[in-house]
Amino acid sequence: MQTNPDGLSQLTGIILAGGKNRRIGTNKAFLVVNGTRIIDRTVGIFKDIFAEVIIVTNEPLAYLDQNITIVTDILPDKGALGGLYTGLFFAHHSRAFVCACDMPFIDKKFIEYMISQAGSYDIVVPDAGDGLQPMHAIYSKKFLVEIKTLLEQDKLKIACMYKNSRTLIIYSDTIDTFPPGKKMFLNVNTYDDLQMIAKEV
Repeated sequence: MQTNPDGLSQLTGIILAGGKNRRIGTNKAFLVVNGTRIIDRTVGIFKDIFAEVIIVTNEPLAYLDQNITIVTDILPDKGALGGLYTGLFFAHHSRAFVCACDMPFIDKKFIEYMISQAGSYDIVVPDAGDGLQPMHAIYSKKFLVEIKTLLEQDKLKIACMYKNSRTLIIYSDTIDTFPPGKKMFLNVNTYDDLQMIAKEV
C-alpha cells in the first residue's frame, strides 16, 4: 500500500451521508451501536487511514463536530451516485475509498487490504456472495465525466459505471478471513435493523 510521509493512504476517504432516512425517520449516522455513534466510529477509522476525509451531506451543520471536510451535493437529489460524484469532485487524491454513513461494522484492516490490492484498477469492490457492495469500494476520479453524464441522464445506479472500468472484485473467501466477515457491509435502514445489529455486537 502506497502511503504518504505520515503513513496515511494516498487516497481520500469519503463518507456518504446524504440519504433521506425515510424508513427510520432520523439521521442514521447518529444512531448508537455498542455505545458509539456510527459516524464517530467511521470518522475515527477513516482518520487512521486517510490523510483527507470528506463527508458528503445535505445537513452540513450536523457534522461540524467532526473536524473533517464537509461538502454538499453539486447536483441535488441524485442519490448515492450524486454523492459519489460530489465526493470525487472535491477529493484531492486520484482515488477514493467510499462508504455509507450507516455501516457500523466497517473494518480498518479490510479497508487497508482493499487499498493494498488496488494497483492499477479503477474500482475495487467486495462481493460477499450476495452481490457487489458499491457503498464500500474504491473509485478513481477518472470517472467524473462519465458519472456526470449518467447523472444528467438520470441513470442513478452506481453499477452503470462498472462495465467500462478495470474492476477488482474481492470475494467472500478473502472477506471471511477478516473477523467481521460479511457483517462489514451491514447497514441500518430501520429500527428492526438496529435491533438485529444490537444482537451482533
